[in-house]
Amino acid sequence: MRAFTYERAKDARGAVTAVSRTGAKFISGGTNLLDLMKLGIEQPGHLVDISRLPLRDIEDLRDGGLRIGAQAANSDVAADARVRTRYPALSQALVSGASGQLRNKASTGGNLLQRTRCPYFYDTAASCNKRLPGSGCAAIGGFNRIHAILGATDSCIATHPSDMAVAMTALGARIALLGPDHSVRHVDITDLYRLPGDTPHIETVLHPGEMITSVLLPPPPPGRQLYRKVRDRASYEFALVSVAAVVSVKQGIVRAARVAFGGVAAKPWRSVEAEAALTGRPATMTTYRAAAGAAMRDAVGRGHNDFKIELAERTLCRTLAQLARRAEEAG
Repeated sequence: MRAFTYERAKDARGAVTAVSRTGAKFISGGTNLLDLMKLGIEQPGHLVDISRLPLRDIEDLRDGGLRIGAQAANSDVAADARVRTRYPALSQALVSGASGQLRNKASTGGNLLQRTRCPYFYDTAASCNKRLPGSGCAAIGGFNRIHAILGATDSCIATHPSDMAVAMTALGARIALLGPDHSVRHVDITDLYRLPGDTPHIETVLHPGEMITSVLLPPPPPGRQLYRKVRDRASYEFALVSVAAVVSVKQGIVRAARVAFGGVAAKPWRSVEAEAALTGRPATMTTYRAAAGAAMRDAVGRGHNDFKIELAERTLCRTLAQLARRAEEAG
């Protein structure tokens, strides 16, 4: 075991000050970090415990949106009546992730910043540019069934594992960040994550020492919401492909649409191409197939994951068809 020191932060400002020391990291629920420490992938010299900070509240905003504290447990967010009523796709995404015990422990901020579950990243004997920059990517020539089909490069084809972040992307969430100088800034969730490029080890736009304090959800978009997750088993499994969609249909025409994919890239993938192909067109399977094709136009398989392109298209079509049926039944 590698030795490390530990302190419990008393307030948010003290936390960002404490983590500014070399080799320090935040620990919240620890559902991902502790596993990485056991494997020697993460080797912090100092842990700053932020799990007891007063950031657990879920609060209404004046504009009709919602503020979710970074320390709010995934299970609490999923069960909140306001989330279930106004943002059902978020509740569905949270319930589909991990297990009940892990959802009770995992925090909102930690969920957003969890690291990839690529098996080559976890195997310290394998080449991985995300774990050791410049060492190569063993997944490209290896068994890459679960890997990325969008936004990947020859440096990295890992995917982001969060279900929650996919739903938040479709809902247009913003992330509140507190810096080590105690300044606050807000980042759209679509801008929070970086694609791998030549530096896959740099995964977000967070500055050193910055801490997520809350997630801001705008007022619910018009239409009906759904999160669909396709995985190898029914529970406690990461997505091969997932879709979060929000669609407004009136008189058989799609008036507005938001689409985000999970399991296909190094970040939750907002598909403006699919949204453009849907908006203003009839709510028919022909339209859905066109939107799916537009969403996957630039997708590239690496062998074992070629099937994910068609799977993503089919998952989107099925999700859109289900939303349209619900809209019709509701009149």
